[in-house]
Amino acid sequence: MKDARAALRYAKAILNLAKDTKSETKVNDDMLFISDTIAKNDDFEVMLRSPIVKAADKIKVLNALFEGKVNNVTLGLFHLLEDNKRIAMLASIAKQYVIIYDYYKHMQEAKVTTAVPLTKEVEKQVLAKIVALTGEKANLVNEVNPNILGGFILRVGDVQYDASISNYLSELKKEFDNSHYIPKI
Repeated sequence: MKDARAALRYAKAILNLAKDTKSETKVNDDMLFISDTIAKNDDFEVMLRSPIVKAADKIKVLNALFEGKVNNVTLGLFHLLEDNKRIAMLASIAKQYVIIYDYYKHMQEAKVTTAVPLTKEVEKQVLAKIVALTGEKANLVNEVNPNILGGFILRVGDVQYDASISNYLSELKKEFDNSHYIPKI
């Protein structure tokens, strides 16, 4: 992505401004909302990136969609991007903001792959275990993959713990394959 550095700079500037106004959490919610809205609507993303659509028209659409739903800092970002002819970068900036906000709040993403969706009770237990193991909070993302048969695969940062039944069976198969024991008859 050619604008990644610029998106990161904008995201850092918005985070600093949000910290000054004590609205960093609200702006993070806005950025998640914006990112989700753009990801779910291809036409909207195409419009934002289009060099044919005038910046003033893009701002009208952004204001119509988000005014009253987002913080003033976020609305100010729209106008800053319009002034600098960078509206096409909105999705990238929103994603970068969420990443640096999580880092600022000492949050990390924990990915749990299970055969069935996690219940709220199990999700709370997993989050508590992550805090106990890492000392930091985490946003839990549950991915359902029936191929693991049961158990779970937990990935936090660079650490992965595979307690899936499919992994256990695979290890057991390796153990049998590597066994050179030939019983005597």
